[in-house]
Amino acid sequence: MRLNIIIVCAILLTSSSAFAHHWCWTCEQDNTYGWQMMTPDERKEHQAKLARFTDYNTCKEYIDSHNKEMEYRARVKGIDLQVMDVNPCDAMRDKGILK
Repeated sequence: MRLNIIIVCAILLTSSSAFAHHWCWTCEQDNTYGWQMMTPDERKEHQAKLARFTDYNTCKEYIDSHNKEMEYRARVKGIDLQVMDVNPCDAMRDKGILK
């Protein structure tokens, strides 16, 4: 299943980087740090914020803050969060979406 997601992301990245960045890095449970700690409204807002960023440093500040909040929520609930392989800001910068 995870391999299928990776393959689909790779295909989308080569066909439409704006669509792929929104779909691949912000919408899937396995691709968003702390997804299970967020309400549906928080997930939508998180997706929207990431889609609006144009500056790497601003994105990185937001993601660092988001990750700390998700770690806190998980710690309170006694849950271990899955470590994310890729920071979405790094991935968007590498694709030329962020400057």
